[in-house]
Amino acid sequence: MKHSKLIYSIIYSIIYSIVVTGLLCFSSACSSHAAEIDSTVLTFNKDVAPILWQNCVSCHRPGEIGPFSLTTYQDVAKRAKFIAEVTGDRRMPPWKAEPGFGEFRDEHRLSDKDIKIIADWVSQGKREGDKNDLPPLPKFTPGWRLGQPDLILKMPKPFTVPADGRDILQCFVIPIPITSDRTVAAVEFRPGNNAVVHHSIYYLDSLGQARKREAREKGYGYRTFGGPGIIPTGALGGWAPGAEPYFLPEGVGKLLRKGSDLVLQIHYHPSGKIETDQSSLGIYFSRKPVDKLVGGIAVSNRSIRIPPNEKNYKIEASSAPLPVPVKLLSITPHMHYIGKEMKTEAKLPSGQTIPLIWIKDWDFNWQGAYRFAKPVSLPKGAIIQVHAVYDNSEDNPHNPSTPPKLVRFGEQSTDEMCLCAVQVITDNMNDMKKIVRMRNNRFGALLGGGLIAQEENLNPEKKEGKEEIINEAIFPQQGFTIPERFKDFLSTYDLDHNGRIEKSEFDKMPNSLRNRILIVMRDRQKSRNP
Repeated sequence: MKHSKLIYSIIYSIIYSIVVTGLLCFSSACSSHAAEIDSTVLTFNKDVAPILWQNCVSCHRPGEIGPFSLTTYQDVAKRAKFIAEVTGDRRMPPWKAEPGFGEFRDEHRLSDKDIKIIADWVSQGKREGDKNDLPPLPKFTPGWRLGQPDLILKMPKPFTVPADGRDILQCFVIPIPITSDRTVAAVEFRPGNNAVVHHSIYYLDSLGQARKREAREKGYGYRTFGGPGIIPTGALGGWAPGAEPYFLPEGVGKLLRKGSDLVLQIHYHPSGKIETDQSSLGIYFSRKPVDKLVGGIAVSNRSIRIPPNEKNYKIEASSAPLPVPVKLLSITPHMHYIGKEMKTEAKLPSGQTIPLIWIKDWDFNWQGAYRFAKPVSLPKGAIIQVHAVYDNSEDNPHNPSTPPKLVRFGEQSTDEMCLCAVQVITDNMNDMKKIVRMRNNRFGALLGGGLIAQEENLNPEKKEGKEEIINEAIFPQQGFTIPERFKDFLSTYDLDHNGRIEKSEFDKMPNSLRNRILIVMRDRQKSRNP
């Protein structure tokens, strides 16, 4: 018995010592960990400033589009809680593309670690820290970043932006003084007033449509919503804050036809005081022969009929199968105010899918072109698919209609679009011609760089090829009234100048244009009778 008690006593002592030792070790570890956390004191100069310098001050500095500067500790400290909030829910920086679904250049996305550093710095009391830890502010190159352009196209005179009110999309028509067709290797946009210039797009017009529209408008330039208000004959790209200008690879260029006008569309955001802007675009021509021209593919769905109070209305769109292999250079999703989400991917003939871009929190004011980190190769037969979601409810603060109403396809603020455009290159020009002729790809080919030859597709005097006309039975016998936004273009075919296109006038149009009109009519009939 005494022997058993002795054994129990020894076992109890061993267990007790193990438990106590473990508790002491755990306590020591906790104390050590707590001391480690306490010693990790975050400061503005050492921890926060590098994040802001890299991701924020390109816009948030004096004279730029950001509503306040973030270039000093004092600037940041007085807005610290707000900064933690808008970075925490990823409202800022305004990079909309989801991580892991396509890789892009010039990404302004904070990591989870960066967001936590900002939040913890605020909760710790916003310490400034040792001034020796503060890195120098980034150097923003004055003048032209790519060097002196070969051609500078500047707005003829300053444009006045009011102090307040809604954002403005204004188009300025600038003649391009070249005497022969050229290829463009790079463009660089210089905003005349960073405080109000939100973004810009560079359309081309070789038919004089924009000149006619500008002549009808009162004032300087003309105002639009969404597109340029004409059918462009090409485009050279666009700019948004943070975007870096770049040269296309050697041997690759964008077509610029002689006789074209630059239609410079600028999105202005009032700053709270009356401002003026006189922006300019620098053009850099190709130095060496070009054997590859940039083209485009536009994936869209015009059959839009979104009922009121629908919070998750889904619309799908697909391209025709690619007739040849391509490489994607950039991608530009586009919706209007009730757009909610857009996901675009490529489906390969093998059944595999390649993610291209996914925007889960659409914002019309923060749309733009996303340039792939590396060209994305797609084989012949691949299909580009678009999945879009719309919120046409009262809960959508961006909904332009109160109460919500039925929304159809169109270019006005109360209309909607489902469009995703990609810029592409091919192995040779014969392949690019096949991309240009893809089914339902006129708009994409135009925006890709003007690859549709004016004399082949847009000149009414040119004899047509063998393009087959789709069913003409849907054309109304009484004709149709020319929509306001297409008057500059379609008035060419309004031979009796009555503001309508009659059947006899319609028959004189190029087959490609007749097909475009018939497709729109067919889609509208489908939307009315789903």
